[in-house]
Amino acid sequence: MRIDAKDFALVEGGRIAVLRDLAFSLEPGSFTCLIGPSGCGKTTALRIMLGLDTDHRGDVRLPSERARLAAIFQEPRLLPWRTVEQNVRLALPPDAMPDLDALFETLGLSAMRASYPGELSLRLARRVALARAFAVDPDVLLLDEPFVSLDEPVAECLRALLLDLWRARGVTRC
Repeated sequence: MRIDAKDFALVEGGRIAVLRDLAFSLEPGSFTCLIGPSGCGKTTALRIMLGLDTDHRGDVRLPSERARLAAIFQEPRLLPWRTVEQNVRLALPPDAMPDLDALFETLGLSAMRASYPGELSLRLARRVALARAFAVDPDVLLLDEPFVSLDEPVAECLRALLLDLWRARGVTRC
């Protein structure tokens, strides 16, 4: 994947440059982090890569035209009227019916499949967000501080689960 953001930002009532002359490439199988202070444009860069923000000059080149993208945001972004399993399956193509048993087992969600987001702790909701991202078997997985509001032991547990899921895909380096 390659991103080349020449100029981007749209704010209420005007336009300011949030990103300028940002360019980088991601190698297949790599685990790459954008690090910087709050407000420097990390989330904007992720939104551009996902195609959620299109008001910019520059381009994003995906590994292929049919590359599968997945994202995990700062908030789990679950639909409250859908069950855990329905929320995970939302990311899948309409005709896809993969067996999610192993994924739910790995994430400790097997007993929660029929639960609704309002019945879950934030820790479990974040696990559902992980499941939704990995269910599509993404070519590119983008994370926007997905464990930001969790206490350190919980965040560490979820980071370990993320790495376990990543390694299970056959990626051996990070």
